[in-house]
Amino acid sequence: MFFKQYYLGCLSHASYMVGDEESGAAVVIDPQRDVDQYLADAEREGLTIRHVFLTHFHADFISGHLELRDLAGATIHMGRRADTEYECVKAGDGDSLDLGKLRLTVLETPGHTPECICILVFDMAADPDRPYAVLTGDTLFIGDVGRPDLLASFGVTADELAADLYDSLTQKLMTLPDETLVYPAHGAGSMCGKHISKETVSTIGAQKKFNYALQPMSKGEFIKLVACDQPEAPGYFAYDAVLNRQERPVLRANLESAVKPLTLARVLELRKQGAQILDVRDPAEFAGAHMVDSINVGLSGQFAIWCGTVLDRHKPTVIVGDPGQEAEAAMRLGRIGIDSVAGYLDGGMAALAGKEELVRTAGRVTAQELAEMLESPAPPVVLDVRNDREYQSKHIAGSIHIPLNRLAASLDEVPRGKPLVIHCAGGYRSSIAASLLRLHKVADAPDLIGGIGAWEAGKFKVVAPAHA
Repeated sequence: MFFKQYYLGCLSHASYMVGDEESGAAVVIDPQRDVDQYLADAEREGLTIRHVFLTHFHADFISGHLELRDLAGATIHMGRRADTEYECVKAGDGDSLDLGKLRLTVLETPGHTPECICILVFDMAADPDRPYAVLTGDTLFIGDVGRPDLLASFGVTADELAADLYDSLTQKLMTLPDETLVYPAHGAGSMCGKHISKETVSTIGAQKKFNYALQPMSKGEFIKLVACDQPEAPGYFAYDAVLNRQERPVLRANLESAVKPLTLARVLELRKQGAQILDVRDPAEFAGAHMVDSINVGLSGQFAIWCGTVLDRHKPTVIVGDPGQEAEAAMRLGRIGIDSVAGYLDGGMAALAGKEELVRTAGRVTAQELAEMLESPAPPVVLDVRNDREYQSKHIAGSIHIPLNRLAASLDEVPRGKPLVIHCAGGYRSSIAASLLRLHKVADAPDLIGGIGAWEAGKFKVVAPAHA
């Protein structure tokens, strides 16, 4: 049996390829949209990708099932309750797919979404009666379980799904042999859970012992536990969940039109028509010089998540980056369904040489400089753009709090007519926030280099709210 986990750190996403070396047949589970790695590994291992499974309609990325269908001829499989525009095989409890000495058996595990399934992997040559592993999708994570609150806009309540999730966990997954390996679809950093471990594999026995959501409790207690303190889901989640149900263009076709050089004149024309300018360089480079009215979301951070949050997917997007970054940026945008890339500025910032009227710089301050500013007769307002949980744990005294994911809708809450300094945890999100405020003509404010981490490293005080 061939078995490989593929982990995509920027989306905290795990996918899998399982194959039978004797028959040469392989299956990919929960693929990312750019599928070249699966095709390359299959060719190297002498395998043919004949099937692709989705454990559910993912909300945080666009799955590569249609790409594998079109490029490899793979048959798409989903849970019995999945409703799709494309043709697929619907699988219910106990349905199996046999490929030589490999067997995949479906468990219907609604809870994260109604159509969720988990997949038992049997190596029939080693032990036909006990599963080697279970691919749990977003039903069971390492240290957590799938959040049940993402489908409110689809008419399914969080409590209803949480009740289903309790049954799926207690009546199906927790009854598996303790030594069964657990391979989920996400790791730490995913918004699909609140306490997901950085580990990417565990066992059923270890999860029964250490996972907070698998401890003995009533269904009512479980529903209350999994519903509280969930992170706020990015706005693009609902869009991606719907797109994963639909027939759509494959990524390769989209990139052929997206990764093309544009002259400065054409970029300016597109901007005049409403296009958004996305600068994908690091915050320090962006601060040194950038195109007027561009948004900075650096490739070095959680690029896709924040692009999905702050960009308008319906507007054309022009990429500005260092030479060689353009294709990577377009591909990562495509992973979350932003297919509106019109191209990239040919030559990057070098194309703006001699065009001072089109170039701006952004201020940045050190922790020491901010501390001195706060002691001055006219101290700035400090804007903290971290999330609620981060702010509640600690913050700079006197700072105001507007999380980055709510900033565009909360511009009226940003103080006007006073100096402003923006910060986050390490300087990535604050650069995004500062660029948004400049774009919307709210403030031309510096951000704190290194964020609150640098502030604490400088031995400057932080406080916790009285209710914490």
